[in-house]
Amino acid sequence: MELYGRILLYTMPAFLVFVLLEKGYGWITGRDTVRTMDMLSSLSSGITFLVKEVLGLSVTILSYGWMVQHFAVFHVESTVLTFIITYFVLDFQAYWTHRWSHEINILWNEHAIHHSSEDYNLACALRTTISNFVNLFTFFLLPAAILGVPPSVIAIIAPIRLFAQFWYHTEWIKKMGILESFLITPSHHRVHHAINPEYLNRNYGQILIIWDKMFSTFQEELPHVQPVYGITRPAQTWNPIKINFQHLGLLSADAWRTSNWWDKMRIWFMPTGWRPADVAEKYPVRKIEDVYHFTKYNPLTSGMLKTWTWIQFGWAFTLVLYFFGNIARIGSPNMFYYGGFILLSIYAYTELMDRNPYALAWEFAKNAIGIGIICYLGDWFGSDAFLPGLGYAIVAYFVISTVVTAWLVMREMKPCREKTNEMKAEPVPASRIV
Repeated sequence: MELYGRILLYTMPAFLVFVLLEKGYGWITGRDTVRTMDMLSSLSSGITFLVKEVLGLSVTILSYGWMVQHFAVFHVESTVLTFIITYFVLDFQAYWTHRWSHEINILWNEHAIHHSSEDYNLACALRTTISNFVNLFTFFLLPAAILGVPPSVIAIIAPIRLFAQFWYHTEWIKKMGILESFLITPSHHRVHHAINPEYLNRNYGQILIIWDKMFSTFQEELPHVQPVYGITRPAQTWNPIKINFQHLGLLSADAWRTSNWWDKMRIWFMPTGWRPADVAEKYPVRKIEDVYHFTKYNPLTSGMLKTWTWIQFGWAFTLVLYFFGNIARIGSPNMFYYGGFILLSIYAYTELMDRNPYALAWEFAKNAIGIGIICYLGDWFGSDAFLPGLGYAIVAYFVISTVVTAWLVMREMKPCREKTNEMKAEPVPASRIV
């Protein structure tokens, strides 16, 4: 856990730099593919995922170590060949878990966050789930376990594969020649993120495209069909924590409302998007029918609100860097309180991004808890050891943050602005809104 945190201490700023470089390049060239609030939502989603991962908030039903212990026929050394075999095994597992997450109702809840951005850029690669509390598909690693691949090799390859999926989330890189025949490229993955009928539910591979070609789920990006991104039941929020549980909320409501007991049980395992007939008729859910003519989620926001959101994101980012660099010092159970505070911070400022008047209540609760933590611990989780008196500065920030948020809520939510501030239309395809 501590080692993982220290690795992230260096990779997180690198990801942020690449996202900002893509934003800057688009601004310079006059074709910006990164909307500011969408980018901040994506970056915030990435933070929630990393906090959850570092805290280890998930349960593995069947561990890889247990499978090696009980099923290994051979015990291979950690050679280059071992790493190559492991890479293929993990990629095969990823193809099927990814595919099922698109095809099965309950599993889609874990993956919808990644597709929720209606843009396609490096930032959206960071939209990663926090709703998968149970790891179900370790059994796909059985071939590696039979070969006796050491768990340490899996532990090295798994995060490398995760980071390797970042680069191809961009519109700037076009076709890549011979690489298109065996690797997932930006072109292949643009197809995967698109909701065009020609592209829907295709290209599930994460590193290698060979599995899609093998199992008939491959689709090439067509020169005459521009990808349109998002999900057919749009999230309509910048709050990544809400997005993570939206589909689960819909499934739960539908299971409760339907009068058919068989539907109550099977809804969880039906194809993604399936709803009981009686519920679908009585409680319709907005769905994009014409992907070429719909309105992207883009609430009108002032320059002041964007500036304040950047400040709040910067604060959350700084909190995370301190957290990952000092996990051992913070210790347990304080690290769980710290992680919860980060999630609450993100929830509060993304509610303000959505222009939700309840954002003030969330912000007040967050800041009150923050001040309470400092009063109880005497500083901010040992921060005075690095800079004496820093706790007082953080208390001042909490107070100022509450005042500024209150002012923005009153300013941005005026009754005379209500109608015009609900949404700004952006037909697709259209010039980007930044």
